Order: sequence, then structure tokens, then C-alpha cells
Amino acid sequence: MVLMEIMTRNSMYYFIGIKGTGMASLACMLKDLGNEVSGSDLDKHFFTEDVLRQRSIPILSFDPANIHDGMNVIIGNAFLEDFPEVIAARNNPTCICHRYHEFVGEFLSPYHTIAVAGSHGKTTTTGMAASMLQEVGETGYLIGDGTGHITKTSKYFCLEADEFRRHFLAYHPDYAIITNVDIDHVDYFRDEADYRSAYEQFSCNVKKALIIFGEDSQARMLKLSCPHYWYGLEESDDIQAVNVQENKDGMQFDVLFEKKYFAHFNLPFVGHHLLLNSLAVIGIGILENASADSIEKGLSSFHGTKRRFAVEQKGENIFVDDYAHHPTEVGVTIDTARLRFPERKLVAVFKPHRASRVRYFADDFAKRLKQIKSICVISPALMISRTEQILILHTCRNEYLDLLFCLRMRQEQRCLLKKNRLYFYSCPARIFMVWLNL
Repeated sequence: MVLMEIMTRNSMYYFIGIKGTGMASLACMLKDLGNEVSGSDLDKHFFTEDVLRQRSIPILSFDPANIHDGMNVIIGNAFLEDFPEVIAARNNPTCICHRYHEFVGEFLSPYHTIAVAGSHGKTTTTGMAASMLQEVGETGYLIGDGTGHITKTSKYFCLEADEFRRHFLAYHPDYAIITNVDIDHVDYFRDEADYRSAYEQFSCNVKKALIIFGEDSQARMLKLSCPHYWYGLEESDDIQAVNVQENKDGMQFDVLFEKKYFAHFNLPFVGHHLLLNSLAVIGIGILENASADSIEKGLSSFHGTKRRFAVEQKGENIFVDDYAHHPTEVGVTIDTARLRFPERKLVAVFKPHRASRVRYFADDFAKRLKQIKSICVISPALMISRTEQILILHTCRNEYLDLLFCLRMRQEQRCLLKKNRLYFYSCPARIFMVWLNL
């Protein structure tokens, strides 16, 4: 049944796993559109639940009795078919059930959609695109930092498209951006070829054009059948940044589109990755015939996303919170911190995210983290994602708890709080810390 038909007659939505980043955002959007929304999750606090409580959206403990007749049930991707609430919903003939990514794919069909995919940079680039397009027309967004927005008059919609288990194949955007194709989710994808095949499948869903990073060797290996434009700093790129100047206060550069001068941009961003993200978004603006002034104004209004190089100062110390959980992202965050705060000593707190990822990238993590003299690594016992917490809690799958996290470093006690230091937090946590002397 077409979702838009469902929405005209059924406005009672129940989310299984409502505190998930995408799930919480979607729940808020449906509430803002005037629907009745509730859901369930673990009792422990997640940062995503704050916006739910601001809207007085009920958050229940898991219980099959929560499922009532006539509900439109949205199932979080962390929950398998044998989860009790999922069983209750599937067995109720009056309930209409969707997986999260399936629901989103249909929900966005009326909008002019821009999907941002890639191993790294999805969240920030999606936020940038939403800010830029707001200068062109009313724009909604659904971002992986737990934020979402939509109005009844929205024309554009910017979506973070996650490749996890090929879920982004449920989306059929007008435009798409692929920021890179650096293998991840190694517990699912067999190898780099399998990972590339997912992006090739995704590209077939793009209706108008794909914008893709040209300096990524894996991306250049993709077999693309849709119209596409490469972006980057090389002569071979269709959307090229030239005359680039970067410093601790911002960046400026000229943009060539298909070898022809388009415009000069002066943006308040620090970090080479933000230059590349901006360039991809500029490409969307060009294809939508937006003026250079409106593109620059929209981009300049972007103030960041949650957990992506979020800066806070306490006394004489500066704290940077970043969700870097892949060695490439860790390296980018370290480089950006040094560029933005060159006079500061850098101390890092790193929490590994998934056991499978750490096992696969152990040497790469070691290489990146050796750039810092003082680092605190979270205990292996906490190396589980929210999804894995749910699996362990409900199915006793505890094999993740036994993994030893070794980066060929030796332990040493250190004092954390000293003056004039920059603290880089990757997936910050409060307990079970081990100091390592690199």
C-alpha cells in the first residue's frame, strides 16, 4: 500500500526503538505534521530523547502489550524479526508495519530529494546541503545526528543515506552525493568489491544526477550508469576548486564547473574536509540553477551538526566532541583540531565503536592515534554500539565483550586536567578509561 494513502487515514505512529538517531528525528517530524506519535526503547538515557520529551512524545519501556490495533508501526533497524514487539506488530492484522528505511523511502516521494551517502562526511554534508537549499526553497532534512525538520510547504528534502546493510537502496533521490567509498561496516560487507557494489546499486536509484568525490580511488572504480559529476581539486574533476586558501579562520576558493569559471567563495569553515563537503553542495546548487550569492549565503549559515567537531570551552581548556569512529575520520578530526588551534597541546579520548571495526582497522587506528602524545582509550568492555547493547540485552549475544583492543601501546597513568590544552573526544564516555603513552 502506498504510504501517502496510509497517512491520509492513519495518523497513529508507534516507533520500536524511538531513541535511534534517525528514528527520533522521524518521530519528531511526524509529530510536527500533526500526527499522534509514541514509541519504546531502552530505559537508559540517550541524547536523542531530549527532543522527543520536548514534544511530549511518550517513550515506553519495551513490552509487546504496547502494540495496539490500528497502529502504523515503524521498526528500527536494530530490531530483528524475533523481537517481542516486532512479533506483536507483525501478528496484528490491523497494524501496518514498515522498517525505518522503507518508511523513509516512501515518505519522501512527494519531495525534491537530495540524498548524501558515503563512508564519512554524510552528516555534515547533509546539514550543509539543507542550509544551502533553504536559500532556494523551503527545505526539510533528516540527519544522522538526531535532528530532523519538515513543514507542510517543504519543497526540498535533504537526507542522510546510510549504506549500512544496503538500507540506502530504499531511497530514490533526485540528486545524490557520494562523499567517498572507504570500506566500512566490515561485519556485513565481504570486501571492497562488495562495498562498491552497494554504491553502484544506489547510483541506479538516482533520478537526475550524482555528485561524487573524484580523489577517492575506490569511487573511481565504480561502474556508474546515471549522469554524474566528479568533484575535487584535480583537473579531472567536473566541479573543481582552484586557488584554494585555508587557515584557522576560514577558507576561500574559486569553483570551475566543467572547466568554466562559476564563482568565488569565501566560507567560515576550518578543515580541508569541509572544503570538499562544501564543493559537493555547491555542485547541487549549480545543478538547481541557484545563484552563487545564494549558495554562499546558505552555506555560510551552516553552524555544524551535533557530535561533529562540536567545540566548547571550559575555563582555559577547549573540548572538541566528534563522532569519529573510523580511522580516516579520526585522522581528519586530529588534523582539523591542529589547524584550528595550532597553539594548543592535543589530548585525545577515544572510544572504539564496534568490535568488528576495531578488529579490521586496528593497524590504521594505531597509525592515526600515534599522531597524539597523550591519549585515553575507552575500555574494551564498552566497545559496543547501541544496536549491540539491544542485542546483548535481549538475546544474550555477548561475544563482543571478550574482544581485546590492542594498538601496540603501553599503559600509563596521566593527569587529565591541565591548563591550555585541547581535548579531542571521539564518542566520549565517562568511565572505564585507560591511558596510553604513545
